[in-house]
Amino acid sequence: MSEDQPRSDAALSSAPGAGGGGLDREAEDITVALMAASRLIVALSARALASVDVPLTLPQLRSLVTLRTRGPITLTTLAADLEVNPSTALRMVERLEAQQLVDRRANPGNRRETLLQLTPKAQELVDRVLHHRRTAIRALVERLPGRERAVLVPALTALTTAADELDLVPEPSSDVGRLAVTEDDPLSPSPPPEGDAGR
Repeated sequence: MSEDQPRSDAALSSAPGAGGGGLDREAEDITVALMAASRLIVALSARALASVDVPLTLPQLRSLVTLRTRGPITLTTLAADLEVNPSTALRMVERLEAQQLVDRRANPGNRRETLLQLTPKAQELVDRVLHHRRTAIRALVERLPGRERAVLVPALTALTTAADELDLVPEPSSDVGRLAVTEDDPLSPSPPPEGDAGR
């Protein structure tokens, strides 16, 4: 190849000091690993849900966790937190109410609004499921060698800090945010294209 002939993109990316290709591959490797970890957390959540004797779906569990953290709240607020249409949230609330897991009551400060809150039965159920999942995750972490465990906290903290800076973490940042919100995650139901329903 003559000195005047331009080099290919592949040659440029592999040239000393280019570094772009290597960084891209590293980012892709980390992305794949994080997606695998995300699927693991979802699987552990499903297993924790199966450990209780109440028939619930993962989206319904996410609704209950939201109410546990945020409630009492209106249907509109719940729909916004779950990123679904109010009509979708309403159907879910009706199913949960039928199982005596959610109460709907008039807002004392605004009689035109209805507030949603967990029943004592739902509070105990959510606590059991989250405890089961936390125990399972801890058991996995304890299987890791000490050196590998030591690097997890700063790495994951840096990741969540980056997400905060990009405004990617749902508020409040607690179990609601930790229950995964990726598009293909069953904990984050995709709403059908429907019109909004009333409260």
